[in-house]
Amino acid sequence: MPAAPDLVSFPIALRQDHRLFFTRHVFAPTNLTLASVLTPREAGENVRAMVFWDAGLAAAFPGFGETVQHWFAAHAGRVRLATAPLAVPGGEATKHGLAQVESVWTAMNAAGLCRHSYVIAVGGGAVLDTVGFAAATAHRGIPLVRLPSTSLSQADGGVGVKNGVNFFGRKNWIGSFGVPHAIVNDLAFLEGLAPPDRRAGLIEAVKVSLIRDAAFFEFIASQAAALARFEREPYEAVIRECARQHVEHIATAGDPFESGSARPLDFGHWAAHKLEQLSEFRVSHGAAVAVGLALDVVYSRRAGLLPAPWAERILDVVARLGFTLSSPLLAARDAAGRRRVLEGLDEFREHMGGRLTIPLLRAPGDRIDVHEIDPALVEAALGELQERYGR
Repeated sequence: MPAAPDLVSFPIALRQDHRLFFTRHVFAPTNLTLASVLTPREAGENVRAMVFWDAGLAAAFPGFGETVQHWFAAHAGRVRLATAPLAVPGGEATKHGLAQVESVWTAMNAAGLCRHSYVIAVGGGAVLDTVGFAAATAHRGIPLVRLPSTSLSQADGGVGVKNGVNFFGRKNWIGSFGVPHAIVNDLAFLEGLAPPDRRAGLIEAVKVSLIRDAAFFEFIASQAAALARFEREPYEAVIRECARQHVEHIATAGDPFESGSARPLDFGHWAAHKLEQLSEFRVSHGAAVAVGLALDVVYSRRAGLLPAPWAERILDVVARLGFTLSSPLLAARDAAGRRRVLEGLDEFREHMGGRLTIPLLRAPGDRIDVHEIDPALVEAALGELQERYGR
């Protein structure tokens, strides 16, 4: 008989708290939120931090770098800057390849950061991804504090546990998982956004309500007109609840680092990611998710999963929020006549380990995962979106 394998095995149990703070004007000298977060790793240590901030913030918040410096000067007894805050380019193009990551690494190395330092990333999703990946791989991981500045990043991507860089023409092909030391959502940042960027986070709220919480969907539906006008109270309530539900799902659903195939938080995203690629990322993530969500809603209805009245209500709510539910890119076809957007299914399958898992709907709050997609039904759903909304 073959000998039993010679094995030594010990479990490694790690406890990590996924912490999300809400505040307003985080860099006001009297605001202590960051001071409570930037704690020494060991007793008696002098805390050092390095701040990378999205250069796009300067338009809405002139003198932003100086504001950050003034905050650290006011709290010099507790934490100090390793170097002056560094502005980095934002937008999806900044995470194409490793050039910007290498620039961040170079700055970290020059500042002498170590594993007991902190990296603070302030900005939209692309900056959080780029700086976050650099922090995760420098010295095998420097603690990261995220300050998302866009509605998308505050409601969704910035409150997660992933970092990603686009490579080989694929979205987030390079990346890492890691629980940030803390996330701070400064709601005052949202007031500096242009209307399309303020609206973008609302589609992620619709998404999370559809897969998790029918009552949340009803709240969004009841406030659709006010949300389309960005009225502060309902708008901030939706962004806060969307962020909270994302954090809760990541922490409690049993698969925070996505070792399995189920990806419920990616409802509507298989097509969205492909639309972004086809547009060379000129189509924003929020706009692409609105189209992808509409596609999966119509497909769910055509597949006999989602009753037609629910499908119509969902599409109506998304449209009343101000989103467009179709795109000319849906018509793009390859040399064989296949719609290019369908490549998104192939890429999703590869990204998740070879088994396709797509979340679909039976009703708001009632999700079902499917492992096969009917090409004829997708074609019909795409044609319907173009016919109904393409004009």
